[in-house]
Amino acid sequence: MWFRNVFLKTLRDYRVAIIGWGVGMGLVIVSPMASVAALISTPAQHAALASLAAQFAWNADPIKADTVGGYATFKIGVFVFIACIWPLLAASRMLRGEEDRGSLDVLLSAPRTRLSIALQKVAAMWTALLVVAVIVGLLAFAGTAKASVDFGLGSTLMFGVNVALIASVFGAVGLLVSQFVAERRTAAGITAAVLLIAIVVDMVHRVEPGTEWISRLSPVYYYNLSKPLIPSYGTNFGAMLVQLAMTVILSGAAVWLFARRDVGDTVHIPGTSRLPRPAARSVATLPVGDWTLRSVYARSMGMVAMPTFWWTLAIAGFSGWMVVVVQQTAAQLRKVLEGSPLMKDFVQLGGSDAATNSGIFSALFIFMPLLLMAFAVTQANRWSSDEEDGRLELVLSTPQPRLQVLLGRFAALSTATVVISLMTLAVTVAAAAAAGVKLDQGNLAVAALSMIPLGLLVGAIGYALSGWLRAAVDTGLVSFLLVIWFVISFIGPGLHWPDAALRLSAFYYYGTPMVSGLQVANLLVIVVVAAAALTIASLRFVRKDIAV
Repeated sequence: MWFRNVFLKTLRDYRVAIIGWGVGMGLVIVSPMASVAALISTPAQHAALASLAAQFAWNADPIKADTVGGYATFKIGVFVFIACIWPLLAASRMLRGEEDRGSLDVLLSAPRTRLSIALQKVAAMWTALLVVAVIVGLLAFAGTAKASVDFGLGSTLMFGVNVALIASVFGAVGLLVSQFVAERRTAAGITAAVLLIAIVVDMVHRVEPGTEWISRLSPVYYYNLSKPLIPSYGTNFGAMLVQLAMTVILSGAAVWLFARRDVGDTVHIPGTSRLPRPAARSVATLPVGDWTLRSVYARSMGMVAMPTFWWTLAIAGFSGWMVVVVQQTAAQLRKVLEGSPLMKDFVQLGGSDAATNSGIFSALFIFMPLLLMAFAVTQANRWSSDEEDGRLELVLSTPQPRLQVLLGRFAALSTATVVISLMTLAVTVAAAAAAGVKLDQGNLAVAALSMIPLGLLVGAIGYALSGWLRAAVDTGLVSFLLVIWFVISFIGPGLHWPDAALRLSAFYYYGTPMVSGLQVANLLVIVVVAAAALTIASLRFVRKDIAV
């Protein structure tokens, strides 16, 4: 039945993402709901938790943070927007990706109109997000079983719907952007930048009072107007309708443009065709002297250069901003948490001591390896996509040994992760010096450089899975694995999971280097697993048929 029409076929392709992201985001909200009950058993703890949340208003509105629903809403904060990543990627490649591969030409050769195909694909993504919303809502409701709460199934389902709506907005942005650019990766990158800017714009009014009019320009602002898990605050249906309207308008514009442009071409912005063209000049047929053509490694470095630049800018910039957060909150946190066990739960990702700058920064720095591993996912996707689209056949016909091609590409990925880690370290040190924040320089270097094995681990696993799976499934499984790892580290300590369960996450082996320093044995585990995955990838690639 799944192949009867475009809608069902597209929905079938999303089956892994639906389960992975639904369960993953559901578990993220379950964790704080399960752990907060033990932290608010006395009036003093209620007051301490409310004061603590007020120091992190940039993360989310600290409303009723001393209740189960309020604490859960505040605790996940900006992390909930990781749910926008999958629809962002899916929408960017929904039409543009099929045009890149040429599969859309085959689909359009059947008696189907462009409008019908585009609408069915968009409807499939919306349906997938609705199913994800239901899974998130059901899991969140299941998490209330061990907590005394004043909200029910309806509230948790509305929370899931709110998450699905903001995700659909950025999916629609990705679909619209893909009509103006020639590659799906470019569309995804621009949309990710829009998401980051929207999150920052929404934060403005919580950091600088009187600037709410600026935050209203961000879709994220309207997501935050609804807090279904806080009965006294409730669901803002007007804000949800605004998100729905944004989704419909942006998606409708994208479909309208797609139906009126040439397949494989982009939308031409009015006026650009009238710009004077530069005079033709004599150029070589091929850039034979270009440094990127001297070897597989050099060519791979040329391909990864721009993504590395933008990811470095984002990761290093975020790390520098975290230093500013430490500066602003350290004094208040010491005063609020003196003699209180609350910070132990709040920084459970780092498991560190809140009485030191390094302890606070350790809890925030956990997002840096997560972002680096996300970068590795994109590069693993590029490897599998190049094979699937036939680009590797051109390289291998030069001729080049298969093993050399794979190792050259992986070496470029390794170089990129080293560059990102070193630049993150440099920016963090500079930001700490400028802000006057004292950090253990040795442990800071260990924390930054220890991210490298994690990035290589994710890249190696992606390369290995590409030997058996298509690019979309490969990327989905690696992304799902990354989310599961983070969920284990996010909810495991709060639910008192056994050490054996926590060891299933790569973040367990990263540990808290800002506090505990270098953990050689743990890093060796990551290196050994990454080497094993790369060995499997190499053996499979050398022996398999290309694109099979």
